[in-house]
Amino acid sequence: MISINSNAASSIAAYNLGNTNVNLQKSLNRLSSGLRINASVDDAGGLAVSMKLSASIRRTDATSANVGNAMSFLQTQDGVLKTADKVLSRMSELSALALDVTKSTNDTALYQDEFSVLAEQLNGMLTEEFNGVALFGGSTLTVRTSEDGASQTVGITAADLSTDVYGVVSGLNISSATGAAAAITNVTSAIEALATLRATNGSEQSRLTFAADMLAVNKTNLESANSRIIDVDVATESASLARYNILQQAGTAMLSQANQSSQSVLRLLM
Repeated sequence: MISINSNAASSIAAYNLGNTNVNLQKSLNRLSSGLRINASVDDAGGLAVSMKLSASIRRTDATSANVGNAMSFLQTQDGVLKTADKVLSRMSELSALALDVTKSTNDTALYQDEFSVLAEQLNGMLTEEFNGVALFGGSTLTVRTSEDGASQTVGITAADLSTDVYGVVSGLNISSATGAAAAITNVTSAIEALATLRATNGSEQSRLTFAADMLAVNKTNLESANSRIIDVDVATESASLARYNILQQAGTAMLSQANQSSQSVLRLLM
């Protein structure tokens, strides 16, 4: 049947062309943005998962920064402890020099002056800080090493430099042979305590290094998982774009052909 009032072929061609144009626009959006999901309608479930993964990635970055700051704290602390070691070594040397029987009273008094000044230098180190946080004092700082708020933590120690080191050598007097001999014993004890503090510092740095490595691995895995959900497959989408371009051209041609078919009625009327 030939009809003037309706043209089913034209309607079908227009419908198909409209769908092709919608798909072509989606393909263009994906390739231009690099994302498979540009709106919630593209993949509602995938978008929800991607949002949670993206938030987890950002928390991992923040946690990594916190761990890095804790590492800087420990490195700064170790730098002070290293200087304290040099001070104690010199104090030990002065104590031994003061035992020299050929030294006069004036000589040993000079050794005592330097010894006292070095002890005060140790005392000054007790107040060292890192970004306003005391490096020393004996307390333990808790560093969280998990982005999800779980209980994975590492404790770092604000070493007790006051009791174990400065407290052992403060007030000593090496101006006499007896005092110098006692000072050697005390300074040696302080050096042993300092060695323990530095060893503890090193072990805490080592543990934080592994924690930072784990966070880096976790971030890589999270980014890979998120990429599989939200990123566009350029090769596949390029093939789709070529397909929709061809369908658009064919659909436009067929719509034009369908519209022209009605003109055959005019030839019957003439």
